[in-house]
Amino acid sequence: MRPLDGITVVTLEHAIAAPFCTRQLADLGARVIKVERPGVGDFARAYDERVDGLASHFVWTNRSKESLTLDVKQDEARVVLDKLLAKADVLVQNLAPGAAARLGLSYEALSGKYPQLIVCDISGYGADGPYRDKKAYDLLIQSESGFLSVTGSEDAPAKAGASIADIAAGMYAYTNILASLIQRGRTGKGCHIDVSMLESMVEWMNFPLYYAYKGATPPVRAGAAHATIYPYGPFPAGDGKTVMLGLQNEREWVVFCEKVLQQPDLASDPRFSSSSRRSGARRELYALICEAFQPLTAEQVIARLDEAQIANARLNDMHEVWSHAQLRARQRWTEVATPAGPVPALLPPGASSGWDARMDPIPALGEHSEAILRELGYADADIDQLKASEVI
Repeated sequence: MRPLDGITVVTLEHAIAAPFCTRQLADLGARVIKVERPGVGDFARAYDERVDGLASHFVWTNRSKESLTLDVKQDEARVVLDKLLAKADVLVQNLAPGAAARLGLSYEALSGKYPQLIVCDISGYGADGPYRDKKAYDLLIQSESGFLSVTGSEDAPAKAGASIADIAAGMYAYTNILASLIQRGRTGKGCHIDVSMLESMVEWMNFPLYYAYKGATPPVRAGAAHATIYPYGPFPAGDGKTVMLGLQNEREWVVFCEKVLQQPDLASDPRFSSSSRRSGARRELYALICEAFQPLTAEQVIARLDEAQIANARLNDMHEVWSHAQLRARQRWTEVATPAGPVPALLPPGASSGWDARMDPIPALGEHSEAILRELGYADADIDQLKASEVI
């Protein structure tokens, strides 16, 4: 038995934030019915064709779901939705601002009819406030939240390489839904969850916010290095590869000088005798570290760091992550079926001894429409009529 077996989620979703949330609910056993636009579906299906003709974002966030095509603007489609919601536990949506309310899918419109229903709205800026109706994409929220002001080089900001604003909102939607299911188990009543991408990202920005408290200087953009601790970041080895390393305290600085740089006198050099002094003299210290690493390969540098118990990492590209020895040793890869055949998939983080994660197929557009409608009591003739009317 999985934790969410028996829970039904209806979701009107696209892109990343809501699909990532609901996929994780599916991982825990929930039945997720994904309502998609007939003929087109979730527009993330067309982002690229990198996974045997399927879109990389879609493959990542949509396994273990059922796809129901439904033109929700048609009256007949609302009848289908009402039948679904009468049996559902959770409704998730990240439609354009105001769209769900115009369709009669707000919590206020639904709670009277379906008091058990948990309604989770995911948006860029939240359900109210002056930014409520503003369009929001991942890069724009990275910018509004201040993330870009602390990420990148001195010369230019840089966005995160993954959709972190979407991911953050999806994670907070996921955890809030789990908490709401626990609460409903005690009270018998559903609730409304309002998750904004902006607030999710600003929560993640609390360290730089507090660092700049009361007008203090914000963290500088320091590339892949730490803005305030040094040495902490990337350093080139003699073979052209990059090693990441990080020091946390004065004891590690002494060990680093002795065992890694093999220059013990450097530990007491007044230019580098405290964390703040090292950070202030980072250009000079960077040159010394690069000079010490020049005769060594990246693997030799990592061997010295490991022996000294200094935190370090390889700067892996995507191909190296696919073959990562740690993931392979822990058997974290499995396969899921797709309309294009099986593909590898990472098991969800958080291995449990109590259940196995659900890793069911990624659905083709509308793959489950007829089966879901029959389950709701529609006869074949009714389904044919819905097709003819382009409701499904």
